[in-house]
Amino acid sequence: MSRVARSVLVLLMVVPATAGAAMTRSPVALTASPAHLTLTGSGAATIRVTNTGSSRVVVDVRRAGFSLDLRGRPKIVPRGAKRSADSWLGIRPQRFALRAGRSSSVTVSARTPRHAEPGDHDALVLLTTRPRRRVGLAVRMRLGVVVDVRAPGRVVRRLALRELRVRRRGRLRMLELVVANRGNVTEEVGRDRALVSLRRHGTVLASLRPEARELLPHTLGLVLFRYRGPTKGRVSALVTLASDSGDAVMHRTFRIRL
Repeated sequence: MSRVARSVLVLLMVVPATAGAAMTRSPVALTASPAHLTLTGSGAATIRVTNTGSSRVVVDVRRAGFSLDLRGRPKIVPRGAKRSADSWLGIRPQRFALRAGRSSSVTVSARTPRHAEPGDHDALVLLTTRPRRRVGLAVRMRLGVVVDVRAPGRVVRRLALRELRVRRRGRLRMLELVVANRGNVTEEVGRDRALVSLRRHGTVLASLRPEARELLPHTLGLVLFRYRGPTKGRVSALVTLASDSGDAVMHRTFRIRL
């Protein structure tokens, strides 16, 4: 998942407040800009929150831990998790009201601990509207802005190719490359950095580019390649992964069955 894709988590919950209540479209809608904050060391930035719905809302603001699962899907994790920056953040205000069409600012500040491990640390700022029940529904919206805090010190970039496996969905073969980020900064693996060449007896059968995604420091992740071609059976898969700067390239060959 790319940085843009993971920048904002939106969860809209509509829960019946009374049995048999008429279903109506929720008047609750929020936007936040920017969708992603990056702070270097101790610093501060501002999130602009706009009520694009039709009703006045009260918004609660809090911190949370953030991570990506094996497939790159964003998730909220308990506060205080390893490499989480949630305890470093200060938020003001922690609650505010917005009339329809109006905007307000939330200031996010970071104070990195004296002995913080160098590199990237992530957290979430969660913006949650309070439930409204006037129209027979309890409606609440939650929007999460990812905050990256880079602690000062030596930057280490180190990726490792662990395994390549095949998952079948009808005619589609999904090649799942397991990559370990052993460095201390977030790495984006996009189409310009990774390539899988399928070969048999020295002949190149297909060249595959991945779905872009990010790998947080000290985590494992799947980088996905789609293959819909006719080739079946055993092939060699040569994986090429370039460094972020492009000045170093890793190669590893896997034997797989399509």
